[in-house]
Amino acid sequence: MSFFEGSENRPFLVLDLANNHNGSVEHGKKIIDGIKAALDGSNFKTLIKFQYRNLDTFIHPDFKGREDIKYIKRFESTRLSWDQFLELADYVRASGFMAACTPFDEFSVSKIVEHKYDVLKIASASFTDWPVLEAAVLTDLPIIASTAGASVEEIDRVVSFFTNRNKDFCLMHCVAAYPTHDEDLQLNRIDFLTNRYEGIPIGYSTHENPNNYIAGQLAIAKGARLLERHVGISSADSPLNDYSSGPETLSDWVKALEDGLTMCGRTDGMFSPVAAELEALGGLRRGVFAKSSISEGASISNDEVFFAIPLQDGQLVANEWSKYVAHKPKSSLAENSPLLRENLDIEFQQEKIWKIVQDTQNLFKQAGITIPGQAELEISHHYGIDSFAEFGLLMVTVVNRDYCKKLLAVMPGQTHPEQYHKQKEETFHCLFGTLDLWLDDEHVVMTPGDVVLVEPGVRHKFSSSDGCVVEEISSTHFKNDSFYVDESINQNPDRKTFVSFWV
Repeated sequence: MSFFEGSENRPFLVLDLANNHNGSVEHGKKIIDGIKAALDGSNFKTLIKFQYRNLDTFIHPDFKGREDIKYIKRFESTRLSWDQFLELADYVRASGFMAACTPFDEFSVSKIVEHKYDVLKIASASFTDWPVLEAAVLTDLPIIASTAGASVEEIDRVVSFFTNRNKDFCLMHCVAAYPTHDEDLQLNRIDFLTNRYEGIPIGYSTHENPNNYIAGQLAIAKGARLLERHVGISSADSPLNDYSSGPETLSDWVKALEDGLTMCGRTDGMFSPVAAELEALGGLRRGVFAKSSISEGASISNDEVFFAIPLQDGQLVANEWSKYVAHKPKSSLAENSPLLRENLDIEFQQEKIWKIVQDTQNLFKQAGITIPGQAELEISHHYGIDSFAEFGLLMVTVVNRDYCKKLLAVMPGQTHPEQYHKQKEETFHCLFGTLDLWLDDEHVVMTPGDVVLVEPGVRHKFSSSDGCVVEEISSTHFKNDSFYVDESINQNPDRKTFVSFWV
């Protein structure tokens, strides 16, 4: 199981002491105590993080003791021994938190393992430091890797490196400006990383002003699964920097994150409407009423009902009225009476439509025919969905310009009723199966490779005993140029269903 399991519902917190311990174990413990107080009452899974550098080798011998170089002065002035770091790591665990650590050299990786940290963090500066990465992947620790300043190509290479070694890892969007101004936060990069690296947890490492609580909420809304923040406490000789949170601002930040989680709601997209919502919608929705008396057991058509307020308890609403749902009253209905669900036999047609789609997919697959992407499927059910297996046709229009190409699919045992066109001339080319075609009163049997011309005005119907696919090549198809011999089909406005994105 991944270490990051559960972070999709509630993000983990990573709180970085960095060098804010000021080289003092007691000051470091004071920060940890402040974190514990700030997080009291919250239930975020929290890691407190340190940074390891083997300063004996990390700083070039010729530059040791240089106070004019910012980071050398900072690192040397806050130096802790390995035993002191271990004491702080043990204090983190005794305080009820997990311990994480960032190594900046290979020796520090070995110390992280020796000190039994829970997580190894790769800093942005080390994101493509391959000697450090090579050492990190040899550990059994889950890895958090920050991506500040990295190009897409560099991130691709590191992701491939971790993935090919079966590492449990997370990527962090990060901007390495201390502090980061609001206009430089680039929170949309969380979306980019999430979409590009599917299945890999994406987090957000923050360096904005500690009083900015909105950025964390936005990161949660974008699906960030870890949130990292620098923490510390001011001392007499070392004020807190501009991007680290003291206990008070940390407490406010955590409360803001809680508010963000509450406002975002569930992460699986499923939710139940609240009572006030249902009440408001019920007052605005129209109910379905009978225009005139309707007999028991009769299918109710569109022209037999009307929609109006107020909606009554248990009444069918206009939102539920569809040509894909059949309604039959269990007892007769009087004029102006409401259609109550308890008095209706309701049959949903969507499942039948989906079954037809699946059968169509299988037929085209059996025929070895590839359908153009996003092609629309036209389902003709001349006498209704329930009679589709006996009477119907499936059509995919590939192109319809001055010339037209369609693919016609006829299911086994299915018949397309007799019709004719006044304008369109069409040619049938049998691609798969057997088609029985009648042109006026002439019967033609088509098998794969056969080609037949259907001229304007010629009545034609067809059927297939074994299922077939026919390529129809014609002049432009006009919407109102199909005339059925059975006038009831011409009068049926609901004889077609169109399905998009079905391939």
